[in-house]
Amino acid sequence: MNTFSSSLHPRVWMLVGALTAGSAVWGASELAGKVQSKVDVKVDETPINRVVSPDAFASFAPVVKRVEPSVVRILVTQRAKEVTANELPPFFNNPAFRQFFGDQAGNGRGTIRQPAQQGLGSGVIVSADGYILTNNHVVHDADKIEVTLHDGRVVPAKVIGTDPKADLAVIKVETHGLPAITFADSDKIEAGDRVLAIGNPFDIGETVTSGMVSGLGRANAIEGLDYEDFIQTDAAINEGNSGGALVDVNGRLIGINTAILSRSGGFQGIGFAIPSNLAHNVMEQLAENGKVVRGYLGASIQNLTPELADQFKLETNSGALVADVVPGSPAARAGLKSGDVVTDLDGKTVTDARRLKLDVATVSPGTSVQLKVLRDGSSRDLTVKIGNQPADLSVAQNGDQEQAAPGDDHGTLNGVGVADLDHDTRDQLGIPPAIHGAVVTQVEPSSAAANAGLQAGDVIEEINRHPVHNADDAIKLTENPSSKKTLVRVWNKQGTHFVVVDETATAGAS
Repeated sequence: MNTFSSSLHPRVWMLVGALTAGSAVWGASELAGKVQSKVDVKVDETPINRVVSPDAFASFAPVVKRVEPSVVRILVTQRAKEVTANELPPFFNNPAFRQFFGDQAGNGRGTIRQPAQQGLGSGVIVSADGYILTNNHVVHDADKIEVTLHDGRVVPAKVIGTDPKADLAVIKVETHGLPAITFADSDKIEAGDRVLAIGNPFDIGETVTSGMVSGLGRANAIEGLDYEDFIQTDAAINEGNSGGALVDVNGRLIGINTAILSRSGGFQGIGFAIPSNLAHNVMEQLAENGKVVRGYLGASIQNLTPELADQFKLETNSGALVADVVPGSPAARAGLKSGDVVTDLDGKTVTDARRLKLDVATVSPGTSVQLKVLRDGSSRDLTVKIGNQPADLSVAQNGDQEQAAPGDDHGTLNGVGVADLDHDTRDQLGIPPAIHGAVVTQVEPSSAAANAGLQAGDVIEEINRHPVHNADDAIKLTENPSSKKTLVRVWNKQGTHFVVVDETATAGAS
């Protein structure tokens, strides 16, 4: 090896009622181009009137009476089945449990019979002929779906399509003349707008709560979702509200209630809803094709921090930084390079990496778009023909080391140990053949590199925009630095990204 010289956290709770054994229990994109919709929906894109008299909201009763019939209760059932030991909760492998239940726990085959399970959620009628929008996690793996309409009728439903990446699903009932909701343009809502949340929390019956839009464009709210652009609201929503409606004061759909941020599992003032524009376009594709096709650029992107903006000599933190480009991808064919900053997509400002990811996903594969990028301080335009997003989005697809402990050094990346990438190291760490550089073997916990997020197992691909082929390259590129701020391009299992290691605070320290 070579060397360079918590508090409690809230949890995000999905709002569908937990699947449990037995009878019903308490509890609960994007557009890959415009398609000809099979769903006859009503849309009203008029902005709400934000200049009203103080008594304008003395009662929401007229709005509720109009909207409530469009929100339904969804009961899902999973049949009894045998599950393997790997699918069982950990306590099933406890010897005491097996001693108590004997061979029944596994039937001698490493499986156990799981009884029928049921769970509850909500949904929104989006067309008079029976299309209903809800969350994917409400109907996921359901063997039977029953919808309770506002008038009390219980009708069976079938799944038309699901989109786990955005947590949306479309189901359908064979009933006509239903009270379909009207969609609003969710791009026109603002923080501070009044909203109503309608659903079936805890299976106590249809419930309406009021609040306001607390924030927009929330991401990283739900683990495992690839496309997040949540509306945050303080309208009280709880288990069973998943798939229910978030509406404006005119009774138009602006979001599909999906999750809450909570330490206890109950509502604590922060709820998340999928914007109606995103839901609408996913719904159209699911209804038409049973799946969602998204546009693909083929680049690993990240947000610009002030430190990264300084390293790239940018005057603003706005834009999406390209960390890596997939060989042979649409981005590569268009000439996009690592270190470029995308500032504009077809005339629309790119504020951050999340925005670019969402916007690219809405482009129909085969469509050419114009990207404006900053490269080495100069602006240039690139034409990209958007591809079809592959199932695997991994950017990387397409002898003993001499060791020394991290110690004092007058260079940069102090406290970081590195080694060459040999065959055994690649196998052990699962590093693809296309990745080249120096593998990080050790990072001192108190170092600036650790504070920047560098970890053992990371692969350093570049230092200060110079390629790293092996550990010796990494050492040489940190000797006699002109600055104690080091720009490092790193690959790990999450992809390729840039980090800035700032050692100015320790410069000159003994």
